[in-house]
Amino acid sequence: MLDVRRLRLLREFADRGSIAATAKALGYTPSAVSQQLAVLEREVGATLLDRTARSAELTDAGRRLSDHADRILRMIEFAEAD
Repeated sequence: MLDVRRLRLLREFADRGSIAATAKALGYTPSAVSQQLAVLEREVGATLLDRTARSAELTDAGRRLSDHADRILRMIEFAEAD
């Protein structure tokens, strides 16, 4: 089962465009964000980020999962509000 916290990290990465910016926005270290995104990749069995020494960007699979995560997180917000 996918972890909602990791989906939130992926969405934040999609919005911010970097691991460092994601970490700063959520109050984590870049290392923690990178590790959690790597765990998410193992959970889904697909590469979600193309990583280089200095940057990372979403793969096609990462963009698709990010879109799903956006809908999932909105539904959770609706359920909590209800």
